[in-house]
Amino acid sequence: MNDLLILSIVVLIYLLITGYVGYVAWRRTKTADDYLVAGRETHPFIMALSYGATFISTAAIVGFGGTAGVYGMGLLWLTFLNILVGIFIAFVFFGKRTRKMGHNLGALTFPEFLSKRFDSRFIQYFSGLVIFFGMTLYASVVLIGMARFAETTLSIDYNIALVVLALIVALYVIFGGIRGVMYTDALQGTIMFVGMFILLAATYWMLGGVTDANQALTNLVNVVPAKATAAATATGFTGWTSMPALGSPFWWTLVSTLILGVGIGVLSQPQLVVRFMTVKSNKELNRAVLIGGIFILLMTGTAFIVGALSNVYFFDTVGKLAIQVTNGNADSIIPAFITAAMPLWFAYLFMITLLSAAMSTLSAQVHTQGTALGRDIYETVTNKTGGASVMVARLGIAIAMIIAVIMGFILPTNIIAVGTSMWFSITAAAFLSMYVFALFWKGCTKAGAISGLVVGTLISLFWLVFEYKKSAEALGIAKALTGHAMLSTSLPWPTVDPIIIALPIAFVVTVVVSLLTKKPSKEHMEKCFEGV
Repeated sequence: MNDLLILSIVVLIYLLITGYVGYVAWRRTKTADDYLVAGRETHPFIMALSYGATFISTAAIVGFGGTAGVYGMGLLWLTFLNILVGIFIAFVFFGKRTRKMGHNLGALTFPEFLSKRFDSRFIQYFSGLVIFFGMTLYASVVLIGMARFAETTLSIDYNIALVVLALIVALYVIFGGIRGVMYTDALQGTIMFVGMFILLAATYWMLGGVTDANQALTNLVNVVPAKATAAATATGFTGWTSMPALGSPFWWTLVSTLILGVGIGVLSQPQLVVRFMTVKSNKELNRAVLIGGIFILLMTGTAFIVGALSNVYFFDTVGKLAIQVTNGNADSIIPAFITAAMPLWFAYLFMITLLSAAMSTLSAQVHTQGTALGRDIYETVTNKTGGASVMVARLGIAIAMIIAVIMGFILPTNIIAVGTSMWFSITAAAFLSMYVFALFWKGCTKAGAISGLVVGTLISLFWLVFEYKKSAEALGIAKALTGHAMLSTSLPWPTVDPIIIALPIAFVVTVVVSLLTKKPSKEHMEKCFEGV
């Protein structure tokens, strides 16, 4: 039996199981509540795995894993923040209040939750627009991560892989709604856990154990030819097991974009926030913390460790660093390592692991985009509810997937980790101040929330287009308008992530405007905070 036939059978079995789970979800989806928040009765195991599998995508495994091959194990600080902020703080402090307040207000989406909390239709459709158009970048880089693996490891044409994966996900999300997403997430999360555990154990075993492998990585900076690390050293690189020089371009990119951008931005991810509204009590959230924490620890920890250690493997076998092996494309480091170092059967297993990671995240993304178009924009603007908005949501899912595929064709290399961080930064700047005050400050006014939302969104977009080097150079808008790739080339500004600039300004604007404008009514506050 040839390799292609074995792979085809394995993938077919996986897709049939996924299809069956999606069918079960479709049979259980009867109402808008079912389609949008799974009837608010999701089991904590399914909720935790769905949250984790949605959070951890091919962007985390392929994109950030490859980035760890460049920046080293300093990226493990992101794992720490993912667990502390993305799981513990999110579930215990944000999740419980979101669940109860969302139930009090009858909210079915994140923009609707914010809209009803501040009694503002503008917040709902403006947030819906930010999500529908902004999340396309995140969805496209998830697609790219899967397609790059198929291209590098399995010799499948990149363009074909991109289109086929998009079609599969679109079908079960369009018909199954959030139940389809969460049920398949739980299946895919379980597969991801097994695949990543095997990858971590096999990598350390291959390199002589935990101590020897980590020591070899530490020593590598001393044995690699000087010309290979000279450029990196000039920008602050100090080695793969140490942090870059404080304040250097390397440090700013690692800390502000990769660690803080994603580590803090997770709190305001609409596709994750809505998970809190799918459980019926706080008890389910408490039980989900441990499951989610262990899952995130293994998923991100493995990706970052293996990405960094790939340098040891490649230097020992071909005398090159991982980024040299992939001709400068960090997005191909993990696929290249799997191809070179692992047996073929594991490449197939990891194919399913990545397929699971891509499908779980992508399904949540396009479901969120679809509901943003159907519920948050269409319903808010037309005042039409019911079946029509679900139909528009399904149409939105199809449109979002088409746009993501088109962007997958045109986006440059080395985009996966950067694209993910850009989306997390935009959502943090736009939504986080408003979301925090919605849950914890009764004095935040409608005008304050709107001001923070609009100012945070505009400043983050301005910084991405005109100042942040990686995005400004890729977009080329600043170059076309001003003749310069960025407005300022003085360090550290081109390497400072938008979240560092836009989020504090959005917080200050929200507070100041709230203090100067009319407070919400006592009756509305009592309704929002009843039982919170």
